[in-house]
Amino acid sequence: MTAQPATSLAVVTAYRPGPGLAAVVASVVDQVDVVVVVDNTPPGDTDARAHVEPSERVEILPMGYNSGLAAALNAGVARHPGADRVLLLDQDSTIPPDLVARLGARLDADPTIGVVGPAPWDADAGRYLDPRSAARPELADLGAIITSGMLVRRATLDAVGPFREDFFVDCVDQEFCLRVRAARWRVCQDRTVLLPHGLGETRWHGWGPLRLRATHHPTWRLYWIGRNSAIMLREHATAAPGWSVQWLAIVAYWGLTILLFEPPRLERAATLVRGLLHGVARRPVPARYRPAGPPNPA
Repeated sequence: MTAQPATSLAVVTAYRPGPGLAAVVASVVDQVDVVVVVDNTPPGDTDARAHVEPSERVEILPMGYNSGLAAALNAGVARHPGADRVLLLDQDSTIPPDLVARLGARLDADPTIGVVGPAPWDADAGRYLDPRSAARPELADLGAIITSGMLVRRATLDAVGPFREDFFVDCVDQEFCLRVRAARWRVCQDRTVLLPHGLGETRWHGWGPLRLRATHHPTWRLYWIGRNSAIMLREHATAAPGWSVQWLAIVAYWGLTILLFEPPRLERAATLVRGLLHGVARRPVPARYRPAGPPNPA
């Protein structure tokens, strides 16, 4: 008997994943028709197959090198072009059992919503990662939402095109959401649907009420953040002035926390600035900021 085409799809991106990948797949496999794990792990490293067994409803797609977040998402989305809704997840996002149904109900209720996502939740602290979420409407229109947990309408993907592969990993979600909004689709967050989300290397610094949160991203990522931010601002400032001001403030805040709390401070701040300047000047990405394998983005 021929399998029925998938109408709902989950794309899980992986890079040198740990055992937690199995829990991510288990949390979503009964909520969609098929799960595609797109594995960016280079040859010779522990990859997705060490933790997840392929099956009729779980596919593993090895990219063969670290192709980046955007390319992995595009490869996964393309595997099942008939799926009219696509859930995007990273390898650390274990979702609640009703996430797809609840977010899907939002798409059903309003055909102008192109993208909807849950509210990232700090389970250890028992609060939203973004304190502003508590004061927002249950369903809030936002400038952008994070990739993991994002449920995207296929018609939206067809309208705005693929994720931007020359961005590699950083700002992929921001840039995609900017194009979604420019195409007159809504980008929404449902704060009643919670997605447990880790802080990664993020740490708080300071004393009492005078505390700042620093991301402590790897230095190479600061280049991409700067470069991709400059490109987004250059391309979208006119159409999205409010977002542009907010994003400039965020990048400036990151620069401040780097100088205050993230040694080697000058080297890291210089890397962020170098990325900004290269983005403005449309310079190619230097080899030291690119992993082995993918072509040099223009």
